[in-house]
Amino acid sequence: MSDSRPTLSQDSFAVPMSQFPQFAARGYHVQRQLGHNRAGGRITYLAKQESSPAPVVLKQFLFGDAAQWSAYDSCEREIQVLKGLEHPGIPRYLDSFETENGFCLVQEYKPAPSLAQTRSFSPEEVKEIAIALLEILVYLQNRIPPVIHRDIKPENVLVSEAPSSKGLEVYLVDFGFARIGEGDVAMSSVVKGTLGFMPPEQLFNRPLTEASDLYGVGATLICLLTGTPSQDIGELMDDRYSIDFAPRVPKLSLRWVEWLQTLVQPSPNDRYKNAEEALAALHPIYVNRVPKVVAKPDSVVLEASRLGEQIAETVMLKNPVPDTVLQGRWRVLPHPKDPPSRPGKHHWLRVTPDPVEGEQVLCRVRANTGKLVANAVYERRLVFESNAEPQTLELAVTVKTAPAPVRLPSLPLKRLGVLFVSATVLSFGVHIWWGAILGLANSLAQSIDKL
Repeated sequence: MSDSRPTLSQDSFAVPMSQFPQFAARGYHVQRQLGHNRAGGRITYLAKQESSPAPVVLKQFLFGDAAQWSAYDSCEREIQVLKGLEHPGIPRYLDSFETENGFCLVQEYKPAPSLAQTRSFSPEEVKEIAIALLEILVYLQNRIPPVIHRDIKPENVLVSEAPSSKGLEVYLVDFGFARIGEGDVAMSSVVKGTLGFMPPEQLFNRPLTEASDLYGVGATLICLLTGTPSQDIGELMDDRYSIDFAPRVPKLSLRWVEWLQTLVQPSPNDRYKNAEEALAALHPIYVNRVPKVVAKPDSVVLEASRLGEQIAETVMLKNPVPDTVLQGRWRVLPHPKDPPSRPGKHHWLRVTPDPVEGEQVLCRVRANTGKLVANAVYERRLVFESNAEPQTLELAVTVKTAPAPVRLPSLPLKRLGVLFVSATVLSFGVHIWWGAILGLANSLAQSIDKL
């Protein structure tokens, strides 16, 4: 079984540069040491090449005695496999050459630490790593004949330190135990692989299939999700070589837990057939069992058209995570100008229903402007506290009250009535008086004509 093998990303050891081996004759200058596998006689260096400014990884295999020379087949196998691979998730083979006491393999350098280093990944990021690993395996398994890695574990998976705009960058390294083609494994006194990450068929030298590498992928992902160091994976195993991890991941969706359990089934017939089938099953799965909450709209404006009006607006709370139920309650954040109120109550602002439960709920935000000053603007913040992630959701509320009506001075109606009557009588009197005058003038004119 393999011991702790070095990766392309370990921190450099405090070794003076003067003690580094020199490969200038081959066009390489060692910069620092990346890893050291003393038992395996392998040291990994970061080096620069004279023909290119790009840094490279230089693996030096030291065969000081007959026992170590027996590991030459591992080096030769890795070179043979890497020469035929071209995938962005696999550091490219660049060169190889013999030395006085061993062999050197040169590969493309990827500035990414291995998953063996203690880091924290969200469930969504672990799913992203799973998809990337499976895509690499799909490439390997689609080759003729297929390539079986046989040593997938956290130490051999490199992941970029920080997500880029395209997401995490994932690389699979160390093909020293890789096998080209399926079928029986050559019997050997030494089982090649890492205990806890090897499927039972590999552990007992039984025929390997495309489902064999899925076991190592599943065990690696389980270590990430449970925070279990690779050397402690045995703590998760029972007597039947089954990995019991579900109690440690209570917030993961049941479908994802079942998917992971399928990867690490002791029998290869109970796993997915190959990486392509596992990948197709993973894509539609939500990783969290914790609901999310989205509010539409994310702010509310209530505007009254008359004094004392009760106004309302509808807000939709939606949980996009299937197989989960959103639960929570509304409250109004305290404001210095609001009168004291009991918890969950407010003097003039409330939301119904409260409490909230469901996948999609219509809530009514109501304001009683009868308790507010006219022609004013009030700004408050509602908080929805729930079982979702994140646990609180804030909603801005703006309330505009109606302006006070303009009051005209009251008219003396009684006096206007008297004046109207008086004017009417006077007008009637003037009409009679004027008619009499006209009649008298007409009579006078007729008398003059007779004379």
